[in-house]
Amino acid sequence: MATASVSFKSREDHRKQLELEEARKAGLAPAEVDEDGNEINPHIPQYMSSAPWYLNAEKPSLKHQRKWKSDPNYTKAWYDRGARLFQANKYRKGACENCGAMTHNKKECMDRPRNVGAKYTNMNIAPDEKVESFELDYDGKRDRWNGYDTSTYTRVIQDYEAREEARKKFLKEQQLKKLEEKDGEQDGENVGSEEDEEDGLKIDEAKVDESAQMDFAKVEKRVRTTGGGSTGTVRNLRIREDTAKYLLNLDVNSAYYDPKTRSMREDPLPDADPNDKFYVGDNQNRLSGQALEFKQLNVHAWEAFDKGQDFHMQAAPSQAELLYKSFKIKKEKLKSESKDKIMEKYGNAASDEPIPRELLLGQSEKEIEYDRTGRIIKGQDVALPKSKYEEDVLINNHTTVWGSWWKDHQWGYKCCKQTIKNSYCTGLAGIEAAEASADLMRENMARKEAAEEEPVRQEEKKLATWGTDIPQDLVLDQKLLEESLKKEAKRKKEEMDERKRKYNVKWNDEVTAEDMEAYRMTRVRHDDPMKDFLN
Repeated sequence: MATASVSFKSREDHRKQLELEEARKAGLAPAEVDEDGNEINPHIPQYMSSAPWYLNAEKPSLKHQRKWKSDPNYTKAWYDRGARLFQANKYRKGACENCGAMTHNKKECMDRPRNVGAKYTNMNIAPDEKVESFELDYDGKRDRWNGYDTSTYTRVIQDYEAREEARKKFLKEQQLKKLEEKDGEQDGENVGSEEDEEDGLKIDEAKVDESAQMDFAKVEKRVRTTGGGSTGTVRNLRIREDTAKYLLNLDVNSAYYDPKTRSMREDPLPDADPNDKFYVGDNQNRLSGQALEFKQLNVHAWEAFDKGQDFHMQAAPSQAELLYKSFKIKKEKLKSESKDKIMEKYGNAASDEPIPRELLLGQSEKEIEYDRTGRIIKGQDVALPKSKYEEDVLINNHTTVWGSWWKDHQWGYKCCKQTIKNSYCTGLAGIEAAEASADLMRENMARKEAAEEEPVRQEEKKLATWGTDIPQDLVLDQKLLEESLKKEAKRKKEEMDERKRKYNVKWNDEVTAEDMEAYRMTRVRHDDPMKDFLN
């Protein structure tokens, strides 16, 4: 019997091992001892106490279950690039015959082979390299960027800038070439419209850059062969340097982005300049180009099937496309025939042919029937109204229509400057009266403002204000205070006895400081804990 972790020489050894373990668990045999002299608990399962086969453990141990200490010789460091040590003045025995360094021989020398080596010239002796010997740890071996020099990335930037300059130079040459072709073709027959030529000169840098990077992101795909299919290239969803759709507009109320299909149908920036936008939504692709033609073909197939034509777009696409082409040809032919018939019957106003004399003189073959009074009974065309609203209708002696004048956010009549629609026109007299009333109003307002600036001084009375705090410099008359206390006691007694309450109450709004002090002295304070013992 053999397992993945422990191998035994024979079944007998295995049986003896099991018996020994059972005896140890029962306490009849001493426990095993590991390499450090520590006893091993016999109740530990075998799958934990048995060391893996690749450790070559000769004695029982639990060392493989503990955390392994990393070797201090292991490191994540890297070689010191280009480090030089001692540089000799003359050739040394055992050094490289080519450059004169002691750290390598002629076969391993990386310098340019000299016509006459340093061994014979004793000139330009190369310095010794710094030889390092260290072992990388687990992370150091698997770190793909270990030893990477970040300064080398400047070469990548320089390469990119050089390509960008070359691309801009190429675009300028293309524009100059098109301008020269335009000047040369001005007298030729194949001269298009000015708008087409201007559009041709406008080169979208984004499109040129995209066309230059057509092979940037390709996915290999095999289709329809015994070995998996013919190899075809499929363009990836987007170039990774481009801004993602959902980052163009971070407003939560902007176009909806579906993360499952990575689609955004609406335009995320509808108010931006269309010349500056690189992405205008997926609906632009749905409603333009071959997608629109395919949609029209589908619609034609559905309509034809409803009218009795026996063909299907998915079952026979070639037949459907052929019938759609013949349908478009017949449709264009019918349109041209109907256009020719209309032009033959009514003529073409846009043509250069002269107008007939009978039309210039107002003669026609149309019959018009009149009655005895001269009114038209038959033959006159019905005049269509300009709109459903009344136009140029003057009412109430007005000479202008309602809405011909505007002032202070109100419409009115310009002839009399009135803002009431059903008013009677007063003409210039109404305008003068309105201006006079406005002047009088301004004078009254100015007079009122002047009066408010100089208030009338009144005699100050020694009155108390209800709800105010008692000033510290208040001086009270004792006689008046006693009279006020008597009045307050009498008033409270009348309130307690409803039979003495009078029907006619006299209101007095002049409260003196003594009356206010008497009220404060006699009022009941509900937050006072001794209020029940006052009486």
